[in-house]
Amino acid sequence: MPGVLPTIWDDAVMEPLPTPCPARLIPDATGGSAFDHVYRQAQARRVVFVAIESQGQWWTVKADTLTAGPGLAIDADVSDAARDAVRRLVDDGEVRSDAYAGPVYFVLHGVQSEARARELAAALHAALYGDLEPLTRAVPDAP
Repeated sequence: MPGVLPTIWDDAVMEPLPTPCPARLIPDATGGSAFDHVYRQAQARRVVFVAIESQGQWWTVKADTLTAGPGLAIDADVSDAARDAVRRLVDDGEVRSDAYAGPVYFVLHGVQSEARARELAAALHAALYGDLEPLTRAVPDAP
């Protein structure tokens, strides 16, 4: 299936993404069937859904903690940090103003490159599991 990393997301071998997750492992869920497949697999494995999608010349980052089930609790510090990072990305013009920042679902539209989308997705994934360091590196506070 195009857009899906079969070594990570294939039914037979899908494993939860490591945390922190290398950006190269973030699945490309471009297209309805790819998105559905990756989302269903995250849901079946009870892990945080995270993926990128190509939308013309721009990229979108998506993350959803509902797929992890009730066992994953996002604490207030993590939620605040993720929301603040998204706000900084919007303020800096790196993502569109229609970005959605949690508390359980995140969407960042208008990311300029696949590499940056992967970096942001990996950082957000780590943050949702409680590791804020990758998010702090990817979206530093203004000097």
